[in-house]
Amino acid sequence: MDDLFSQPPANPATRIATLREELERHNRLYYNEAQPEISDAEYDRLFRELEDLEQAHPDLADPNSPTQRVGGTPLEGFQQRQHLIPMLSIDDVFEEAEVGDFFKRLQKNLGADQIPVTIEPKIDGVAVTLIYRHGNLDYAATRGDGTRGDDITNNIRTIRSLPLTLGEDAPTLLEIRGEVYMPNAEFAKLNEQRDEEGLPTFANPRNATAGTLKQLNPKAVAARPLAVLAHGLGAHEGISFSNEDDFHALLDRCGIPRNQPIWHKDSLDGVLETIRELDTLRHGLPYQTDGAVIKVSSFDDRQALGATSRAPRWAAAFKYPPEQKPTLLRDISVQVGRTGILTPVAELEPVPLSGTTVARATLHNESFIQERDIRLGDTVLVHKAGEIIPEILSVVTAQRPAHSQPFSLHQHLGGKCPACAAPIERRENAVKKDGEDYLVLTWWCGNFECPAQAVTRMKHFAQRKALDLEGLGESVAIKLVESDLARSPLDLFSLSEEQLANLLLDPAKLQSGEESKPRRFGEKKASLLLASLEKARTEQPLAKWIFAMGIPHVGEASSKELARLHERLTDLADSDILKTIRNITDFEAEQRNISPRNKEIPPKDEAEKEERQARYNELKEQITALQDSLAAKQISPDVGPVASASVLDFFESEAGQHVLERLHTLGINPRSDNYAPDPTAASADLPLLGKTFVITGTLSAGRDEFKNLIEKRGGKVTGSVSKSTDFLLAGEGGGSKRDKAAKLGVTIIDEAAWHDLLGSAS
Repeated sequence: MDDLFSQPPANPATRIATLREELERHNRLYYNEAQPEISDAEYDRLFRELEDLEQAHPDLADPNSPTQRVGGTPLEGFQQRQHLIPMLSIDDVFEEAEVGDFFKRLQKNLGADQIPVTIEPKIDGVAVTLIYRHGNLDYAATRGDGTRGDDITNNIRTIRSLPLTLGEDAPTLLEIRGEVYMPNAEFAKLNEQRDEEGLPTFANPRNATAGTLKQLNPKAVAARPLAVLAHGLGAHEGISFSNEDDFHALLDRCGIPRNQPIWHKDSLDGVLETIRELDTLRHGLPYQTDGAVIKVSSFDDRQALGATSRAPRWAAAFKYPPEQKPTLLRDISVQVGRTGILTPVAELEPVPLSGTTVARATLHNESFIQERDIRLGDTVLVHKAGEIIPEILSVVTAQRPAHSQPFSLHQHLGGKCPACAAPIERRENAVKKDGEDYLVLTWWCGNFECPAQAVTRMKHFAQRKALDLEGLGESVAIKLVESDLARSPLDLFSLSEEQLANLLLDPAKLQSGEESKPRRFGEKKASLLLASLEKARTEQPLAKWIFAMGIPHVGEASSKELARLHERLTDLADSDILKTIRNITDFEAEQRNISPRNKEIPPKDEAEKEERQARYNELKEQITALQDSLAAKQISPDVGPVASASVLDFFESEAGQHVLERLHTLGINPRSDNYAPDPTAASADLPLLGKTFVITGTLSAGRDEFKNLIEKRGGKVTGSVSKSTDFLLAGEGGGSKRDKAAKLGVTIIDEAAWHDLLGSAS
């Protein structure tokens, strides 16, 4: 291993090949075998070296390099792939008697009493096909209609447990059928995170997996915890198999993760016994299952049995019935999430369910409680969403106690945050659910100094996209809060070098598995952090400060746009621009309600109809006037009604007012570095003001560098070409965006023209 780090060969191609092979080996050891040989830091060193070499030698690029697992540029849409062999379904059976009928048909058609079969868990994931040619992943596709599916190769490459190369002895062609899934523990974390952010949670892991694979941005897919298990064989050349065991042996040799456990039986009694055994064991598997798959083991027998137009005759899937049980709702507790959202939790009379004892269940938000009319003291029907997360399915109203009252979270808490006693805020967020707009009622603690949110707010405050505070990671933030040295990010500006230097961090884990002694933060790191804080106070621009505040629905892009529209942070608190956007939204909502053509609330008579029409016309004029007042500012969609309302709500709240007071006391009022009081007139400092760019293809530097150059000069960068795009900056490649730009008449420039544009604009 020391040789790998310390003695790289002079030949870049050799070094790149060595690094790729070694990184793939470590991926298999870590993700498939849980036996890592090197630390994360050592892996990162190898990975960064490979990245640097590939950037320096683009002629040696390989789509199956380990560096491609982080995700590439967003796609315009999915291409279609014709399956080499149709991807058939498996017939479902729901009763043990139906399993008996299936096994008897096998005995009859094969003319034998004993039929060797395998039984394995039925993974509730998304079916995919993986095509390897000469040992390299060629492409991956979804099932689609069975004959054609979506090409999801870029998304599949982000799954680190899947080998992208199979070695020199791999078959000429190997098609693997499998399931992409989200591990149960990771799915629970993802839903918890979405709950805390006020986003609708996924119904089950399969729903989350399907939604992830439909993403056109592979980087978004890489951020989701997907995995894959192989379970079937498709087209193949250069190799033959006699039975399922031969196929499994190949998967193991190639390092392709496969479905396990596998049972081997040759009688109906053995099959039924295994199905019952699996029903107990499956609740302990790391992925969601909903049945047991029975397959004839011999490939010759499979060939003899054949298939119908939709399913093979040599396989069947037994589906387990979902388990639901009634229990008593004793109480509703409330958790304060790391972002301030209040999540109600049902405290239940413990009940055995799907292999575990359930005593608590998430209630998500007040909208969820209202929809199901859940009340304290109710008898509720509980199930496990996706057989993983306990959830209240419905209320047994016949057993509801007399004098029960509808639940109000605000009343339940006395209007105060359970973690800091600050007033809680009601928010209605518009989200998409089943393709339709849906209002979710949530309650939040907006206190910037709420202890339940302190660590997360500090981490967000310190990240590179925010104020870039060197040395302030999660472990430091945790200790600052535990030591009562900082309860909010703004407390960081009052810390001394002595306080930081003497901060004792948790022991580090050594490679031997032992722990070191508690670590002291030290004077050097303390000095660097204090220097970063001083730079944040005096030099960091407004956009970074807005992002660092962690205001709901305000991300990096909207922070930059808000900074373009406002000179100082204090200007945001009383922004006429944001108030105008909010007023337009309010007027439009009123206009929809009072419209005389509103079929849900029709006018009572002709007089009311005329009155409503007059108000409708009045609102229309007001909306037009307000829109005209904003038109010259060329406001990006990144600052829309939701972001505008969120910023105003934050600064109008008691917590927001306290933040402004603290900033004033600290002498902090960040200034924008791209504020444009007159957006219609480009200045020498902002020569690209009002211009929208899209970047594609391979350029002499990274896209982020060009993006930063454009934004510093007042321009905007978007991900897709549209009629509003002014320029497509195109390097080598970039075919689909180049074609679309040409079709829409968008000006296409190369790097030479880009420099000319920059010179003439300046």
